[in-house]
Amino acid sequence: MENGFGNRTLKIAAGVAIVFGLLTVLSGGRALFGSEVARAAVGDAVPFVLWFNFLAGFAYVVAGIGLFLRHRPAVWVSIGILGSTFLVMLAFGLHMAQGGAYEVRTVGAMILRTSVWAAISFVAWTYIGRGAMRAE
Repeated sequence: MENGFGNRTLKIAAGVAIVFGLLTVLSGGRALFGSEVARAAVGDAVPFVLWFNFLAGFAYVVAGIGLFLRHRPAVWVSIGILGSTFLVMLAFGLHMAQGGAYEVRTVGAMILRTSVWAAISFVAWTYIGRGAMRAE
């Protein structure tokens, strides 16, 4: 599927991954390492979710760069991000079900992250992964 539409779609997905990653590192870093006021602003953040998202932000950037360069391992990095994000979302759901403190905005953020990486993984598989499998 080597056409202009596919290249544009892949570049958009790569750009979203990179920007999303940079914003995630910035916001997570502020929440984890920022001033007392910045840390207080996160409210009842769940530490394992906060740390996962912060660290995953770096992987987002790596995946985005790889997708932009059409590197096949970036497909697996994207799928790995999707899978790990989904598992953290499940663990977060268990935390909520057990009565743990949390911020409602975290529910939306985890749904957004999982959805974005589902879309990026689909694009990566469609324009790099599946095409590379056929070429072998």
